[in-house]
Amino acid sequence: MTLMEIIKGRRSIRSYSNNPIEKEKIEMVLEAARLAPSARNRQMWKFIVVTDPDLKDKLVDACNGQQFMKQAPAAIIACGEGPGIMSCGQPVETVDTCIALSFIMLKAYEEGLGTCWLGNFNQEKIKALANIPDDVVAVAVTPLGYPAESPDARARKSLDEVVSYNKY
Repeated sequence: MTLMEIIKGRRSIRSYSNNPIEKEKIEMVLEAARLAPSARNRQMWKFIVVTDPDLKDKLVDACNGQQFMKQAPAAIIACGEGPGIMSCGQPVETVDTCIALSFIMLKAYEEGLGTCWLGNFNQEKIKALANIPDDVVAVAVTPLGYPAESPDARARKSLDEVVSYNKY
């Protein structure tokens, strides 16, 4: 599969089979995150892999009732350590962690696994659940598992609608 095929084929998965994920696949997905670029190569992130069934049940509540969180055999909580603001005004821990999580999602698809980027969660509940320190932010959460669905591609804006040259 080419990178463009992976990008075009990836979907947000909200239904998972109960097939376990091979440890090697989880490690390859996490390796993709480890190799992602970061500001000044600081790599100020941490990825918490949740596989404990009790914790996954609690993730449903922390993710505002999204039941599919407990279907997947695993979930990844992507955390940004920091804080820091880039000279452009963006929070470094959020930007860097989002890049790494994007790498996770693309590698997961290549490995036949599904993911779904979740920003709909309660920060304090996630932090309490996963023992995340006060100075670390949970940036996003994704379930990880074998898809039990194959959603159609959603409509995308044309390139002309999202790109301009030289000026906005």
